[in-house]
Amino acid sequence: MSGAFQYRPKFVDIRVRPPKPDEEQARDDDVFALKPGERACDHPGCRMAATARAPKSRDMLHEHYWFCQPHAAEYNRNWNFFAGMSEGEIRARREDEAMTGGRPTWEMKAGRRSREAAAFTANFARGSGYADPFSMFGGGGPESRPQSAPSRRLGKLERNALADLDLDEDAEGPKIRQRYTELVKRCHPDANGGDRSAEHKLQRVIKAYQTLRKAGMV
Repeated sequence: MSGAFQYRPKFVDIRVRPPKPDEEQARDDDVFALKPGERACDHPGCRMAATARAPKSRDMLHEHYWFCQPHAAEYNRNWNFFAGMSEGEIRARREDEAMTGGRPTWEMKAGRRSREAAAFTANFARGSGYADPFSMFGGGGPESRPQSAPSRRLGKLERNALADLDLDEDAEGPKIRQRYTELVKRCHPDANGGDRSAEHKLQRVIKAYQTLRKAGMV
């Protein structure tokens, strides 16, 4: 081949200047910036857009967390539908699934203001009443007793956060703040003569408090 047709590169030095710190930070901010209509991931400290949802707990299947794909996968790996249930409760839940398929059922009984309920009350007052253990006619059964107030329903993240703070699930805002302040003072290296052995516990405490604040519990 003649020299006239040989390839001769025009540029030989292709070195690339590394970005400056402010340029690198601007690039990172642009990568994690949310576009219009996107929502942030509910995982504490995550700046990515949420693209998947996950139920908060087995009692709140219609209320969801919104996660990015990596955190949704992590949440699903750790999901345990029967977490916190005793063996008897698990067995009863499985029997209910086998009997009704988990679908709701309705009781076939008279209302409390029906004619049958009035007749039952009148007969019982005269001493001629009959046993109604299942409250089929609106009186005398377990449902006639006052019901206790429902307990607070928490998601998995909130329960884990309270456990990291060594608190019960019924802990309120003032108690949470008091416990958080106590643990931070106890685990901080300045309170231990520079010893950083409790630093991991400190990080978990801070993350747990941020989770509870995001859930509106503090």
